[in-house]
Amino acid sequence: MVNHWIIVPVVLPALTAVLLLFLPRESVVSRRVVSVASVLALAGISVALWGMAQQGPQAYAVGDWPAPFGIVVVLDRLSALMLLAASAIALAAVLYAIIGWDRRGAHFHTLFHFQLLGINGAFLTGDIFNLFVFFEVLLIASYGLVLHGGGAWRLKSGFQYAAVNLIASTIFLFAVGLLYGITGTLNMADLAVRVAALPAQDHALLRVGALLLFVVFAVKCALVPFHWWLPSAYSAGAAPATALFAVLTKVGAYAIIRMHTLVFAGDAAGISGTLQDLLVPAAAVTLVAGAIGVLGSRSMLQLASYSTVASMGTLLLAAAGLGAEQISAALYYLLHSCLIGAALFLLVDLVAAGRGRVADRLLPEAPVPQALMLGGLFFLCGMAMVGMPPLSGFVGKVAILDGLRGTDDAVLAWAVILGTGVLLLVGFVRAGSTVFWKAGSAVSRSDTARPAARRAGLVVAALVAGTAVLSALGGAVLEATDATAAELLDRELYIRAVAPAASSPES
Repeated sequence: MVNHWIIVPVVLPALTAVLLLFLPRESVVSRRVVSVASVLALAGISVALWGMAQQGPQAYAVGDWPAPFGIVVVLDRLSALMLLAASAIALAAVLYAIIGWDRRGAHFHTLFHFQLLGINGAFLTGDIFNLFVFFEVLLIASYGLVLHGGGAWRLKSGFQYAAVNLIASTIFLFAVGLLYGITGTLNMADLAVRVAALPAQDHALLRVGALLLFVVFAVKCALVPFHWWLPSAYSAGAAPATALFAVLTKVGAYAIIRMHTLVFAGDAAGISGTLQDLLVPAAAVTLVAGAIGVLGSRSMLQLASYSTVASMGTLLLAAAGLGAEQISAALYYLLHSCLIGAALFLLVDLVAAGRGRVADRLLPEAPVPQALMLGGLFFLCGMAMVGMPPLSGFVGKVAILDGLRGTDDAVLAWAVILGTGVLLLVGFVRAGSTVFWKAGSAVSRSDTARPAARRAGLVVAALVAGTAVLSALGGAVLEATDATAAELLDRELYIRAVAPAASSPES
C-alpha cells in the first residue's frame, strides 16, 4: 500500500507558499494564521512520519513511475529525524517572526515556506539530481531571507552569500553530470548498486565526481576553508530566518552522511577512505577556527555565527569515521546544535533590540532591558554551546568522545574538542560579562514591559528547555540515534525499499 504521507512535508510548504502569495499584503493576521497553522501541521506530520520510519525505509514514487526512472522520495529513520529537527526549529522561528519581524518585508512567510520546501525535499529525495534541485530551492529562498529588512550591509552580505553558493551549485552540476556519465543513473539506490560494480578503469573518474560532491557539501556546511561566508551571511539575516539557517548547514552534513553510507559505502573505489583523510583534519581546523572566532568576536551576532562554525566542526569530526557509534553521536549532537543555535540567534536579536544604537556589539555602553532574564538565557546557551553539564551539549560531546575512543584519530579529536571547549568558554564569559554585567540593567526603560519582548523571550526559553529535555532523555535519544546509525549502515534495506529489482549489478 502506498504511503502518501511521505510526500506531504514537501507538498505542504509548497502549497502554503503559493497560498500566501495570493493573500493581500495588508492582511497580516491571515498571513500569520496560515503560516503558523502550516508549520504546526508539518510538526505533527513529522512526528507521525518518525513513527512510520520505525518500520524500515519506505519509498514513494511520484507519478507512480518506478525507480530508477521516476522521481522518488524515501522515508527512513535518518530523513525522519532530520524532518523532526527542521519542523521544531521552523515552529520556533515562525512564532518568533509573528511577534513583529515579519512586518519588515512583504514576503517573509512566503520565502520561509519555500525554504522549508527545499530543506524537507533535500532530506527526503532519493536521487542526486533532485537533491541539487531542492538545494537550489532552499538557497533561492535563503537569498531573499538574508536581504529581508533591507540595508546596504544586508545587500553586500547577500551578494557574497549568493556568489559563493552559485559557484558551489555549478560544481554540483559538474559532479552530477560526471556521475551520470559513469553510471547511467542518479537514483541513489541504483547508484549504490552500480558504483559497487564499476570496473577499475572507471574508479578515477568516480573519485573525481565524489570529490566534487564533497566540495559542494563542504561549502554548504561551512567547512574550512569554505567557512568564511557563514558569519557574514548569518549576521545579516533576519533573526527568525537565521534561526532556521541553523538547520540549513546541517543539510550539507546530512548529504555527506547519506552519500557515504549508501552510494560510496564499503570504501568503493577508496572514496570513503579518502573522505576520512580529508574530513578529519578539515573538521578539526573548522572547530579551531570557530572557537577562535568566538574568542575574537566584536558582536554577539559574530559570536553566534562562529559558534555555528565550531558546532559544524564538532559534528563532522564525529561523523568522519562513518562507524555506528560515531554516526549515532553525531546525530545526537546535530539535534542539540539545531536547538541551541536557533536559540542563540533569537536571543541575540532580543538583546540587540533593547540596546538602541549599540545593538549587539560587545561594548559596555548600553544596558540591557530585562537583563536578568536575557542574561540567564545567554548563560544557559553558553553552557550548552561549550558542552557543560547538565545540558545536551555535554551529553553530545561525551558521546562523541566515547565514540571516537580507540580510533586512529582519537588523540587529535579529543585534544581539539577539549581544547576548543576552553576557548569557547572564555569567549562566552567575555561576551556575557561585557553585555550583561559591565553594562548593567535598564529596568526603568519602557520597552522592558513590552508583551512582545516577553513572548519572544518565551520562544527562546522553549528552545533552551528543549536542550534540557534532550539531555534528560539522553539515553532514549541515543538509543534512537543508535538504531538510525545501524539502519544507515545496512544499505540493503534502503536499496530494497527503493528498487527491489536492483539486487544485482545487471539491473
